[in-house]
Amino acid sequence: MNCYYYTKLQELQNWKSKMRKKPSIINKASKATQNKFNNMLPDNYHNILTSAIKNMTKIVLFGSKYITKQPMYNLSLESRDLLALEKIKNYKNTAMIEGAGTGAGGLLIGFTDLPLLLSIKIKLLYELASIYGFDINDYRERIYILNIFQLAFSSQEHANKVFNKMEIWDSYKNTLSNDINDFDWKEFQQEYRDYIDLAKLLQLVPGIGAFVGAYVNNKLVDKLGEYAMYCYQMRILDDNEINIKDKNNDIGFFSKYKNFVFNKNK
Repeated sequence: MNCYYYTKLQELQNWKSKMRKKPSIINKASKATQNKFNNMLPDNYHNILTSAIKNMTKIVLFGSKYITKQPMYNLSLESRDLLALEKIKNYKNTAMIEGAGTGAGGLLIGFTDLPLLLSIKIKLLYELASIYGFDINDYRERIYILNIFQLAFSSQEHANKVFNKMEIWDSYKNTLSNDINDFDWKEFQQEYRDYIDLAKLLQLVPGIGAFVGAYVNNKLVDKLGEYAMYCYQMRILDDNEINIKDKNNDIGFFSKYKNFVFNKNK
């Protein structure tokens, strides 16, 4: 039995438990505080961020310029993970440079960080989808990418709802509509805004903007990359969806014994 897969399954189970946790009293109080904070921000800030996220959503669903990577086949999970970690590292560096540059540029230039960072994050997710062997030409795979995004940058309550869908993605994806109007981008952008508002506002403060921009962008991209890896590992290691394209490796073999391993350790 491959020790790498056993280790990954243990890590995945721990992450799943984290995703299923219900919001604590502190989480709920923080959400209420965030809503009050939102009302204090200038209208221009809200308008720019809302527009950026809305346009990003449309690009994800229909933007052909991002759909350039072909899915990688016949790779072991370990090889995929190593490639993914290298990509995440590269995109973190790019995000840090972008955050430092826009953060040092003052209020007007600082606003440009929002759409630029969104673009970096989405490009990373497309790269990771390809590395794990999923074809983003499939509209449903792009919806999955949006769900990864929501999972990483939402309140715990909303993350619970998103994760419930992702755990049964095989069946859920068949219920998806091809109509963009059926996707709730309004809730999507509001959750994302609530998550990053305070950090991004600090980036606009003279004197500390460059440092805050570099630090925050690094952390946001790092978290997104981590969550994306878990989300794709979850699909590859799922008993109900053994990746046929990896049949020459030991994913299929290991999956057959997954339940035995965990039942034995209970």
